[in-house]
Amino acid sequence: MKPPKVALYVWVRLPNGKRTYLKPVIAKNGKLKKSCAILDGEPHHFDPAVFYLTYNPGNGKRRVLQRISTEPEEATAAKRRLELRLQAEAEGIALAQPVAATVPTGRPISDAVTAYLDEIKLTKKKSTYAAYSIALRYFEESCKKSFLEEIDRSDMLKFTAYVRREKGVGDRTVANQFLNLMIFWKAVGVQTGVKPQDWPKFTEEDPEVYEQGDLDKLFAVCDAQERLYFEFFLMTGMRFQEVVHTYWSDLDLGAEPTVKVSAKTAYNWTPKRYKGRQIPIPACLAASLRAARANALPGCPLLFPTPEGQPKDDFLTLLKARAKDAGLNPDDFWLHEFRATFATWHLWAGVDVPTVGRWLGHSPKDLRSTMRYLRPARGAQAQQMVNRTFAATTATGVAA
Repeated sequence: MKPPKVALYVWVRLPNGKRTYLKPVIAKNGKLKKSCAILDGEPHHFDPAVFYLTYNPGNGKRRVLQRISTEPEEATAAKRRLELRLQAEAEGIALAQPVAATVPTGRPISDAVTAYLDEIKLTKKKSTYAAYSIALRYFEESCKKSFLEEIDRSDMLKFTAYVRREKGVGDRTVANQFLNLMIFWKAVGVQTGVKPQDWPKFTEEDPEVYEQGDLDKLFAVCDAQERLYFEFFLMTGMRFQEVVHTYWSDLDLGAEPTVKVSAKTAYNWTPKRYKGRQIPIPACLAASLRAARANALPGCPLLFPTPEGQPKDDFLTLLKARAKDAGLNPDDFWLHEFRATFATWHLWAGVDVPTVGRWLGHSPKDLRSTMRYLRPARGAQAQQMVNRTFAATTATGVAA
């Protein structure tokens, strides 16, 4: 009986992000080349590039796939050892150690990751797909195991240490990536044995808000259209993608002006948690929007399109450029800070927490997310509040 043929492949990540197995590159001296594989008939450099051995044992058994190494010498030696073992087994020669002990079998991690990400790409948003892709890529870099059945608690602990030390990831991001991995393990049926104390901890920081003086300087260097962009972020509290996908038809600029957050099937976009909402907008913003409507791009439904009629997505770049023009530190200016300012100013003005939470798109059960914005007043805002508190007292002459 002939032994199964052993094949050697290289596991790589393609430029489009997909993972696949390719044939290795063999140099003129007959040796394997490191970090190289054949793509479209030509040798290409890949990083990472991991050698895998595979063979079909027959008799209805599952194909064996074994992760070897990134080193060509180790891959060549492993292939030769496996061929000798399979040859001996085919000739009926007893082995001191069964093949199964040196060639583990099971569900390859790389295959599970590829299938999972393909599903996420079809069913979730681009940002969700990107977040899972990064977490799973970092895990594959940190883990030397090949099969799902080999995964245990120690691999998750190594992952946490790896992303902190090697990738320089912050505590909150580490926690998010850890969660994404745990969701993946549940989806593929892996019990990791992770304990409650193993979950990464992080300190919840207070959201930063803009000072009125800084906003005055920023708006002073903006033209009318640019000011409308940033005032829309500030006065609606909407998320970046929500603003990008706002239609003119989402606006009601009547006596009680509002903006609606809703799904946009034409752009394959849905709101966070697939929940739309309606936000009241101040009269000053409504007036600016009425004036801007006369110059809307014909035939384009988007509130803020590019000249070509596509969703505008360079607001952050523009914001930092204008902050620099105003003599402010661009590193202190972020689009999400408009949202934080929207929430904080409303709470300072006495709007109740559930209402602000509803405008922000928070879950009614999650008041904690909204309460984060209920921070102490400071600077000019604090002085104004103190003055208002004691204005009546001063007027009656009780205080000088």
